[in-house]
Amino acid sequence: MNSISAVALAAVGAFAITALLGFGIIPWLHKLKFGQTILDIGPKWHKNKQGTPTMGGIMFIIGTTVSVVIVFFIDWLLKGNIVVGDYIVPSEIITKIFAGLIMALGFGFIGFFDDFIKVVKKRNKGLSVSQKTVMQLLIIIGYLLSIYMCMSRDPIMFIPFVGSIKLGWFYWVFGICVIYGAVNAVNFTDGIDGLCSSVTITAAVALGVIAAMRSFFGVSVLAAALAGACAGFLVWNRNPAKVFMGDTGAMFLGGMVVALAYAINCPLILLPVGIIYVIEAMSDVIQIGYFKATHGKRIFKMAPIHHHFEMSGWKEKKIVRVFTFINLLGCLAGIALMYYGGYNI
Repeated sequence: MNSISAVALAAVGAFAITALLGFGIIPWLHKLKFGQTILDIGPKWHKNKQGTPTMGGIMFIIGTTVSVVIVFFIDWLLKGNIVVGDYIVPSEIITKIFAGLIMALGFGFIGFFDDFIKVVKKRNKGLSVSQKTVMQLLIIIGYLLSIYMCMSRDPIMFIPFVGSIKLGWFYWVFGICVIYGAVNAVNFTDGIDGLCSSVTITAAVALGVIAAMRSFFGVSVLAAALAGACAGFLVWNRNPAKVFMGDTGAMFLGGMVVALAYAINCPLILLPVGIIYVIEAMSDVIQIGYFKATHGKRIFKMAPIHHHFEMSGWKEKKIVRVFTFINLLGCLAGIALMYYGGYNI
């Protein structure tokens, strides 16, 4: 199959599947009374969102997964090589694509379990931090191990303007810290209508473009499906949202973004490409640290930082537009870094 056709089919297919699923899944979530509980600590105007169905991330999880499987299956029937392209170690790129998707599904399952406890069991805190951490670490280690076992060389990572460096034992420490931090940073970004989906579209497109620089079109297909599915979800999630993604969706998105970064051998590219994720997570860390150090004082009116702007009078649509634009700039910077930094050689 032609690579451009495969990428386009993945994006359009994921968009259509996700958007159409809304007609069935949203009423189903309403029927099950899987409505969001709005906590008193949040902005008061969020109270009008009480009861809006959550766990809607199921829609784009199905959309992304089904679209990728369909495209790869069609390519296999046509005896194409879109998955591996001209990659020197086919087993490695295949593992990175499918193990990455499985990792994201695993994170989505943790999020679903967390949402289920909150919504069905009526326990607002869901899983404890320690429970989430243990489950996430198991998935992370399994993912890193799967990649490590298929490698024919020592683990390497590409750094713009430096080249590929060997990681050695640092592969494990670095991987655990980066994946755990990135997945939870994406989760922090989910707090207002359409924000996480919009930001993730820009990140997925950028990672897909970077993958195409090295003819990793199988990775580009995965990125296109993610971007298309997020766009399909926005049909229902844009302000005023008819459904929320919940931790089910946010943790899946985090896993997918990380999987794409690892598939192109440059996890560090998440810093510019996911700059909003970084800002959201750091704002929360800074707020908590400052609060504890000063015994009750705050830097932001509320964290993560999108809530600070809400409390400052910004409308949700404005926050989404501005944050998405900032992340787009980060994505352009990331693409430029990889291109001029030698990744395309």
